Formats: sequence, structure tokens, C-alpha cells
Amino acid sequence: MDAAVKTLRVALVGVPNCGKTALFNRLTGSRQKVANYAGVTVERREGERTAADGRAIRVLDLPGTYSLSPTTLDEAITRDVLLGRVAGESAPDLVVCVVDAVHLPIGLRLALEVKRAGVPIVIALNRMDVARRRGVRIDLERLSSELGLTVVPTVAVARGGADALIAVIDAPRWMDLRAVATPQWQAPSAADAEQTQADLRALLANVGYEAPADSAWGRRVDALLLHPLGGFVVFAVVMFLIFQAVFSWATPIMDGIDGSMAHLGAWVKTTLGDGPLPSLLADGVIAGAGAVLVFLPQIVILFFFILVFEDSGYLPRAAYLLDRLMGWVGLSGRAFIPLLSSHACAIPGIMATRTIPAWRDRLTTIMVAPLMTCSARLPVYGLIIAAFIPARDVGWFNLQGLILFGLYAAGILSAFLVAFVLKQFGGARRYSPLMLELPDFQWPHAGNLLLGLWERVKIFVNRVGGIILALMIVLWFLATYPAPPDGATGPAIQYSFAGRLGALLEYVFAPIGFNWQISIALVPGLAAREVAVASLGTVYALSATGDDLSTQLEPVIAHGWSLATAGSLLAWYVFAPQCLSTLAVVKRETNSWRYPLIMAGYLFALAYLASFITYRVLS
Repeated sequence: MDAAVKTLRVALVGVPNCGKTALFNRLTGSRQKVANYAGVTVERREGERTAADGRAIRVLDLPGTYSLSPTTLDEAITRDVLLGRVAGESAPDLVVCVVDAVHLPIGLRLALEVKRAGVPIVIALNRMDVARRRGVRIDLERLSSELGLTVVPTVAVARGGADALIAVIDAPRWMDLRAVATPQWQAPSAADAEQTQADLRALLANVGYEAPADSAWGRRVDALLLHPLGGFVVFAVVMFLIFQAVFSWATPIMDGIDGSMAHLGAWVKTTLGDGPLPSLLADGVIAGAGAVLVFLPQIVILFFFILVFEDSGYLPRAAYLLDRLMGWVGLSGRAFIPLLSSHACAIPGIMATRTIPAWRDRLTTIMVAPLMTCSARLPVYGLIIAAFIPARDVGWFNLQGLILFGLYAAGILSAFLVAFVLKQFGGARRYSPLMLELPDFQWPHAGNLLLGLWERVKIFVNRVGGIILALMIVLWFLATYPAPPDGATGPAIQYSFAGRLGALLEYVFAPIGFNWQISIALVPGLAAREVAVASLGTVYALSATGDDLSTQLEPVIAHGWSLATAGSLLAWYVFAPQCLSTLAVVKRETNSWRYPLIMAGYLFALAYLASFITYRVLS
């Protein structure tokens, strides 16, 4: 039997917030990867496991869906994968339908649809521990008998909570079902939908299911979080504390990384002496990559809070709370999660707009998502704030954290203003209230948080070790060659290719206070915005003379820039034109170059105008 036959393909499907991703993590551990489906920007998560008999099993985590009749792009992808309609892929060999035992009707309705499509299916009845605590009684044997399917109880967040499901998946009998014909499915008619509901009601009655009473604690918490005034106060306080933590918690670790990289660079120069190779390693690789890695703790803290909000059930409540405000400025309430995701990176934020059904609402969200302060801006903000803002307390709060909060608020307000302007040009838009299911509150699971953070750390470090490192080597070459002529008195970089380019760009950026070093750093920043800090590290390392060679970047710019220049650069990065990868994703999402070009143009204009005003006022 060849390798292709030995590999069993298992797909996990379920409604949102049923614990499907936690179960996926339990099945695959760290052996998983994230990519996109061919031709679209819908994210796919795949993992691997090995059965007891040595067979390889590929596990696919499909986007959450309530039905096989899709209303959004990601729901359409889930349907097409299950039915074998995705180019180059056959239908899964086995489908595990994850059903929340507490909210059984919602998950079972989807399971009935999947079963009728004719795919081999197993039911994973998840969150059984919560169901028992809340008095939910389900006759598992009767449920299995009524459905004619294997029903397995699981607790995805508990160690050993998926062992029964693993035993079912690992069973060799699934290998005999690989020759099943391609699943067949047609969009249900109104009569079909009514019949499904009738079958569901009869099934629930036969297995003894009764909806649990709402938790008194949950009702009190929701009364606060969803209150028109109190909910906004809680949301603002939570956001504010996050940005305080980004600076306060990360500082000791950042100082350690910064010192280590400085010592490493000095050791390389001392050990290897003078010459191109020591300069490349110390001034190019170490100075460039180190200037970005130092901000990894801040990015991890930001991602930690986002993951906590996702896992706890707070995100849908925040979306519901902000729905009317966002509708007033021309955004859908469904835009909240994509915009929040854009604080990590605009690319997944733009990809997440696929959950917005209306094209106009989706396009507006795409166009303003880059105004959210993504994690790539953190290195720039952190560098300038640390250099020019004293690390002192203002009452109970950290002054540097207050400034960072203000920059994030500026990005959010500017996004709302741009959306409002787009709304005026786009004509009247009928407000459509956001309809969504609010999941139960739950404590975030430590294992899921750690795995999610590890995935994001790998992505960030890979960027440092990939595109950023490559750009730093190119920049080092451009900043080192050609060598200065005989009798030159200035730093060698001024006579290099990069120095000449910086001198030309300085004519464009001088009105907003940028010197030639900043102008050079903006160019590789088009590939990835965090590269700007690494570029500054390389440029200043190569343009330093004498004792300045041993200084670090922060004190160099603190003494070399005016406050007006620092403020101008901060204003620039609030609106900074997007990295090329973001513009490419916008093109793929909209299937047109028109929108990414409009995006780049309006962001450049806003960035230049904001920097010009800031520089003139502070001067």
C-alpha cells in the first residue's frame, strides 16, 4: 500500500464556538500548519497525527458554519471541501461533526445536513463537562441509534478528553470507506428546511434533551457588558489596560533582548576584526534582526489578550455592543472582529471580512482595516516612545502606555472617519442590525493560549529570519558600497547607493521633518513595516563614527532627532501606506487592482498631511 493510500483525511466541521478548534489542537498538538485555500484568502488549518498502527492521518479544521447553505465565503469553502468541490482535493474520508452538548439543537441541525450529503460522519459531542454541570441530560445510546451514527462524548479542553474520539478515528475500518462515491447535496427547499426542523424536534425529544437554564452569573455579566453605557466603559477600560500592559510587562524582557543583541554585535566585531564579513554580521544581520526581535514581547502580550477575548466569549459581545456605533459610521457590526484582528496584522483582518455577507460593508471594512494599529507598527512606536517619552507614572498609569493608547485610539478614530466619508459618497445605506449567537462565557484554556501564542511567535520569527533578514542584507550592501572616495570626510554610507537614494528622497520628505536616514528606512518598510526599525539600526550603525559605533539606536535618535521629527514619524505611521503583501491581499479579496491603488493613494496622502501638520505644530 503506497503512502497516499495510508493517509486518512479527516475534516472537523461545526458551528462557531462549539470547541472545534480546541479539539483540533488536542488531536494534532504542535504538528499543524496554517495556509490558504487555492485561489482564495480563506485560511485553512491542517495538522497531522499517527494512528497506533502507524497510519498517517491528516486533520483539517474547517471554518465554522451553521449550515451547508452558505451566506459567506468561508461557509462556502466549508461546504465545497465536504462535498469534494475544491480543485485538486477529493472529499474527506471521514467527517467529525463537533456538536456543543449544551446547545445541542444548533449543532445537530448541521449534523443532519452533513449526514444527508452522504459523507462518512462521526458525532463528537463536545463540552460534556459543562453540560453535566448545567444539568443537561442526553441519552447517548439513543442519540446514536436515532442518527445511525457513532456518537462520542468529548471534553476538548481536558487532558484525555478526546481519547474516545481518537480511538474511533484511528480505527482501520475507515480505510474501507475510501471508495465511497462523491457526496451529493442540493440546496434545501422550504419544505426540506421544515422537515429538517421537524426531524430535529423529534430527535431532541427522544434523547431527553432540555435546554439548560441561563446561568445567573452569566446574566449579570451580560447585563453589564451589553449595557449601552456600562458596556462601553468596560470595553474602554479593558482596551486601555491592554496598552498599559504592552509597555509595563514587556520592558524587562525587552531590555534583556536589547542588551544581548548589543553584546553579540560587539563580540562579533571584536572576534572577527575589521572587514566586510564582520560588518555584514554585526551591522546588517544582528543590528537589523535584533532591532525587530526586541519588540517580540510586546507583540506576544497583544496577541495574548486577543486570544483570551476569543476563547472567553467576549469578542461576540463586543461586536454586538459596537454594532449601532459602527452602523452609524458606515460599518457593519460584523466588522468588529476583522478590525480587531487587524491590530495584530492587517492581512488576517482583511481576510476575516469574508464573514460579512454584504459586499459594500465588506469593501468598506477592507478599505479601513489598515488604519488599525497592527503589531508591525509596535517596533516603530516602541522605539520613538522609549526615546522621547520619559518612563514615569502619571497617577496609576504609565506615561508611555498612555501615549501608545493615544496612537491606537487615533488609528481607530481615523478608520471611523474614513468609513463615514465612504458612507457619504456611497449613498444611503439601510442599517441592518447584527444577528449572532452569544456563546457561553468560559475560562480560556491555557493549552490553547500557549499553542496560539507559539504559532504567532513562529510567524513573527520566520518573518525576521526570512524577508526581514534578506532585506537587511540587501540594505547593508546598498549602504556599504561603493566605498567612499579618497579624502572623504563624512560617514561612508553617504557615498553609497543607499546614501544617494536617501539624499534624493530627503527632498520629498524634508517638509515633514524626515532626514536622509529615515527616508532610506521607509523604502524597505514597504515590504514589511517593522523593517523600518531594523533599517534604521543598520543605517545608523553604518553612519556612526568613533564612539558612536558602540551606542544603541534609542539614544542615537534621542540625541539626533528633534521632538518635531519624532512626532512627525509617529503621525506618519498612524496612516502609513501599507506593506506590499497587504495590498496584494486586497487585490485578491476584491479581484481588482483599483481598490489597493486607491488604498495606497489615500493612506499616503493622509500620512503626509498628518506628518506635515504635526511637524509644523511641534516645530
